[in-house]
Amino acid sequence: MTLLNVPSYRYGLEDRPPRWQNLIYGLQWLAITVPLIIILGKIVARIHFTDPMAQITYLQKLFFITAVMLLIQVYWGHRLPLVTGPAAILLVGIITNAGSPMDAIYSSMMVCGFLLTIFSATGWFTYLKNLFTPRVVAVILLLIAFTLIPTIMNLVIAPEAEGSPLQHLLFSLLLLLVVVALSQRLSGLWKSTLIIWAMLGGSLTYYLLFPQGPSESAQVPFLASFFRDVTFHVSLEPALIVSMLLCYVALVINDLGSIQSVGKMVLADRMPVRISRGVKVTGLVNLLSGFLGIIGPVNFSLSPGVIASTSCASRFTLVPAGVFLFVIAFSPKLIQYLGNIPPVVIGTLLLYIMCSQVATGLRIVFESTDPLSMDNGYIVGLPMMLATVVSFLPPAVTASFPALVRPILGNGFVIGVLAVIILEHIIFRTEDLERG
Repeated sequence: MTLLNVPSYRYGLEDRPPRWQNLIYGLQWLAITVPLIIILGKIVARIHFTDPMAQITYLQKLFFITAVMLLIQVYWGHRLPLVTGPAAILLVGIITNAGSPMDAIYSSMMVCGFLLTIFSATGWFTYLKNLFTPRVVAVILLLIAFTLIPTIMNLVIAPEAEGSPLQHLLFSLLLLLVVVALSQRLSGLWKSTLIIWAMLGGSLTYYLLFPQGPSESAQVPFLASFFRDVTFHVSLEPALIVSMLLCYVALVINDLGSIQSVGKMVLADRMPVRISRGVKVTGLVNLLSGFLGIIGPVNFSLSPGVIASTSCASRFTLVPAGVFLFVIAFSPKLIQYLGNIPPVVIGTLLLYIMCSQVATGLRIVFESTDPLSMDNGYIVGLPMMLATVVSFLPPAVTASFPALVRPILGNGFVIGVLAVIILEHIIFRTEDLERG
């Protein structure tokens, strides 16, 4: 496979830069990937475990599975310069179903990963494509951000950390304003790696403002394998599978959009084949993620900015990043150092990341026909309101729901997705037909 001649790129899709340059490019990709793994991984690890060593082991598995997907995609999947990492939408699924046993949650991910692989291998996506109109896609993108608000709020307030909730809130607002201001003024690689600088600068500032008392840190070896901690038992709950399946619908939309945007940018050939292989690899690796008991990965949409800033479209520049991710996966001591990020900083940066999600969703809405119509208002607004209400229901209320339907009725994202599909394809479709 060859890339069409694109004179604006120093290295094309199939070019191999010199070793030292390839290493530098790989480190740039690594600088983008590591913060996202740490931010999302620490949130999920804290939900599942209170033991610091168990949290580090979870992050080891997450670094490992990200490296596996990255290298398989580069050499066999979509074969594009496209970075991967844990999927934010699966974070939504895990948080909203946190009351379910871990084995049931990750068994559901295994089932969904298997179905995703089958759909991509058989071409069933063509039958589902009409279901995801621009308004449905926009609402799904918005729902991912809005249903994470309770989690972001708890991270920002951080009642268990040094300082008062008000101090944490003020710190978070100031950090967010600084990050947004820098994102508007920086360009090129500095803008692409803004998250890692914000993570480092924010953590340093936090510890200067809120000095931490002496604490006993876990004795962590420098090198250690996590395979001995893989103990998995299949536990299938139909309602939980349905709940996670709707989360995977959003994951597929993200995956397809990322592959298509990068493929278009580098003028890659045989895009239908690349998309089919890329989604198939995503499904298989998510199946493996479920077996390992960790959040599944997805292809990120951050790659076009990196390609534009470096003028390098070679897929082989991601290979060093994948190798470094493997090294980090077997170095718990390094992960311990990387994971010393205050919850307030994690919550603030997650809020910043979700802002781009909201911007993308709103852009799709305003690019549609008659974006300010009442129909658009109901189709977009009602699912958002329902999802927000369900997301803020007290745990005692959701616990009172029947166990069989709790993963559906207690999941704001699922309620929002079902609502927008009903509004788009049943209620307002009927009105459109009557008007016609």
